[in-house]
Amino acid sequence: MPDQNKNPDNNKRRGFLKRLGIISAGLATGSLTLFFRSKDQGQKTGKNIFSQIVDVNKTEFTYVNLSNSPSSSEALQKHGREGLPGKSWVMVIDLSRCNNARKCIQACQGAHQLRPEQFHLNTLQMQDSPAASPYFMPKHCQQCDIPVCVSVCPVKATFKRKDGIVLIDNKRCIGCRICLAACPYSARIFNWFDPRDAEKYSDQIYDIELNVPQKRGTVSKCVFSADKLRKGELPYCVTACPNGVYWFGDENEDAVTNGTTRETVRLSELLRDYAGYRIMEELGQKPRVYYLPPKNRLFPFPDKTSAKNLRT
Repeated sequence: MPDQNKNPDNNKRRGFLKRLGIISAGLATGSLTLFFRSKDQGQKTGKNIFSQIVDVNKTEFTYVNLSNSPSSSEALQKHGREGLPGKSWVMVIDLSRCNNARKCIQACQGAHQLRPEQFHLNTLQMQDSPAASPYFMPKHCQQCDIPVCVSVCPVKATFKRKDGIVLIDNKRCIGCRICLAACPYSARIFNWFDPRDAEKYSDQIYDIELNVPQKRGTVSKCVFSADKLRKGELPYCVTACPNGVYWFGDENEDAVTNGTTRETVRLSELLRDYAGYRIMEELGQKPRVYYLPPKNRLFPFPDKTSAKNLRT
């Protein structure tokens, strides 16, 4: 009997059926992303990738150029990928001080060209047990030391710098959304529509540390305000909070500064004395965001009426 594996017709038929099965599964869920390598990639150039997004209502083709950045943005790309030498950034969030003022959210949205329904940072209403009182918990990207989002990105659009920050290069991002599915903290968003004030930012040089201008069809997330750190300033959310919820600093220096009081303390003592912890630490991804428990809260949890007023 002839070897079917060596029969070109059989191979073609099996390949066609396999692709047909994948497309059928994708249509059942509403969408599918396929990736095709250009011919020059076979010559080890690795410059171009075509992506096709197949949707039951609409089909789009996107050409992504992965060549070097233009000279006008070369400096932004270079220092954005290198990070700040000798630094290891860390954030501490004091849950006893959060009353859902949402000033941090507004500052973040304003800085990163986000639409009202988009969040790099949001405050969640938490309740650990029926007998416990609820509390608010701000949640960012956790800037993991072992980030699964980086390992699954097929085009290296997501990367981790030496100073601990995980960034996204939206010039490389092809919108496959694999990183969204992989992130256990649900910390990433997808730009389904044109970003806010797209025309206003259309001529601005892309800053990888700010991730602006945002671009439709790409992924975005909290970047620890890397552009602010470059200037020696605290992140947008940290300085915007009126209640002193956020501490931010350098783990290598064992020092964090409160965004409201500007008091600087030892990170190790703050975590030790106030029982600091990291969420979902059992996953082993080593987040760089710590939380202090909501003990002796500065603000009692509001009733339904006052909570509604806070949201408005």
